[in-house]
Amino acid sequence: MKNSISLWLFAFASVCFLFTCTPKTTAPVVKQETKKEKIVVPEKEGASECTKWTDAQNPEGVKTAHVLYRDFMKQNKIDDAIPYWERAYSQAPAADGFRDYHFLDGVKIQEHLLKSASDPAKINSLKDRIFELYDEAAICYPKKSSLYKGLKAFKLYYTYSDRATEKEKYELFKEVIDADGEKTADFIINPFTALLLEQITSNSISMEEGRTYAQKVSKIVTYGTKNCKNTKECDRWDLVNGYSPARLEELEGLENFYPCSYYQEKYTEVYEANPSDCETIGLVYGRLKWGKCSANDPLLLKLKPEIDRCFPPEVVTSTNTAGPSCNQMLREGSYSQAISCYEERANGNADAQKSAEYYLTIAKIYYAHLKKFSSARKYARKALEKKPGWGKAHVLIGKLYASSGPLCGPGRGFDSQVVTWVAIDEWNKAKRDPESASEAKTLIGKYHQYMPSKEDIFQRSINVGDSFTVKCWINQTTKVRTP
Repeated sequence: MKNSISLWLFAFASVCFLFTCTPKTTAPVVKQETKKEKIVVPEKEGASECTKWTDAQNPEGVKTAHVLYRDFMKQNKIDDAIPYWERAYSQAPAADGFRDYHFLDGVKIQEHLLKSASDPAKINSLKDRIFELYDEAAICYPKKSSLYKGLKAFKLYYTYSDRATEKEKYELFKEVIDADGEKTADFIINPFTALLLEQITSNSISMEEGRTYAQKVSKIVTYGTKNCKNTKECDRWDLVNGYSPARLEELEGLENFYPCSYYQEKYTEVYEANPSDCETIGLVYGRLKWGKCSANDPLLLKLKPEIDRCFPPEVVTSTNTAGPSCNQMLREGSYSQAISCYEERANGNADAQKSAEYYLTIAKIYYAHLKKFSSARKYARKALEKKPGWGKAHVLIGKLYASSGPLCGPGRGFDSQVVTWVAIDEWNKAKRDPESASEAKTLIGKYHQYMPSKEDIFQRSINVGDSFTVKCWINQTTKVRTP
């Protein structure tokens, strides 16, 4: 949970997934000053081969138009900039052959004109022009083509979502990642991650492709985080780190998605951080089994006696005389079977305490192993029906909410931070149970600082004490608070 960041290239908005048509593209506008075919000779090695100042009939006039429009743009006087930009762009789209300003500033100008446009045909024309300018830039500056493609995909995702389907958007981002590899720009990662999960869970791409790109994204995030060069750049990667890894972790809930090596690498560190804790031992052992690691895996062999200590076999009774126990199913990573087993025990048990414990165990399986938060809350609430006020159930629901920042928003900022309100509501309930009071207080102390700031709620015209509904999968009403 981190504070919001405002970068023109990285302004995360509400995630939108409904697209309908492909953006139109055209060839670049390259003005020739004479009817005779002209061969452009770059002034310096690496200059664009599109029309430049030196190709114009009045090079100094074009340069002047460029300087004037750029000055107006810097002052945010876009209307004043437009006639000068039109002259500079039409006569020398590639400027001096090394600067792509005429294309990217052209995008800003079209978006400025969109704000006051009302005619549907004009609006559509301006939107078309935005994507044409990106395509023209890619032709005139081919070494930066993946950047323009990424900017185009970014605009489609956040601003013009009705101009491409989800699959088309996903494919466009994917092309950028294929071209740039681990050096892919930070602003690509979060929207691509969201689209990747959507494509995987809707079976729109194969499991193999999903696995390949999930691993690519993880490598990109690791590389970008380690190699950022300044505070601004590192802050952007920090924003990515607050979203993408958490979303990719949701894919652990898909059986056979990640290979054993993924679980070995991730959960060995988890175990080594807390090697004597039974809950950690159960989690790590179950994850390795879920990942289909070999029975001879060194960590599995090491954990086996610890599992037997922490989760001893159930005593055989008249109600569970045959087959593996629920605990055994759970520890072996057979989560669906374990859920069915525990639910059968809970439904047929006259002891409310035992039923509550079984339901809470099911909730923990959905939370920790299958990454299905809504199902986890359902069973935690079933536990509360059997044992009202049970602190452990309220603690778990609070954790579900607190973990939903990346799921319900960009990982930072207001949309992600509001989940702390409902999480703390649950932990305040847990405080009333002496058994859970200490853990609940610790969690409240940890997450209190991540509530939306006074500035955030002021910008949205809401006040401390107002009623507020946290949407997403949570859909829970709470009270507005600040740290």
